[in-house]
Amino acid sequence: MRWIWIDRFVEFESGVRAQAIKNVTLAEEHLHDHFPGFPIMPGSLMIEGMAQTGGILLGESNQFRYIVVLAKVPKMQFHSWVQPGDTLVYSTELVDRRDEGGTVTCTAKVGDRLVAEGEIMFAHLKSDDPAIQGIDQKNFVFNSGLMQVFQVGKAGDGSVSPS
Repeated sequence: MRWIWIDRFVEFESGVRAQAIKNVTLAEEHLHDHFPGFPIMPGSLMIEGMAQTGGILLGESNQFRYIVVLAKVPKMQFHSWVQPGDTLVYSTELVDRRDEGGTVTCTAKVGDRLVAEGEIMFAHLKSDDPAIQGIDQKNFVFNSGLMQVFQVGKAGDGSVSPS
């Protein structure tokens, strides 16, 4: 099963920055166990949401020539928690892009409250690499197929929304 930890992009500047939101609700099964009586979104899932936002930004900047995989989280600091009813805003900025991969800086906020900030590194794999030929690539989140789900600034009928 593939887990998507962003609901939609609200801003996307190719090769520069992206902003996505995640609406946190009690409909999410993990919140019933983390923690009983005081549900909060696990930090690891917030990291994944920031990684999905940044990974799609990096992948799109290369026209999805590579398979983008999360390689390393060298720096992440949590300042607060997120509860059901909160809307998380993930902001990422592409600070390094090369053939081997790339790096984004990222923040997670609820309103004006900074929840987390850090840096995430990604590696590029070539789709024709024999080492990954047996891997079902539909399970990679950072691919071009997901971009249609997150059309920025478009209404449900495909027309451009007024700003």
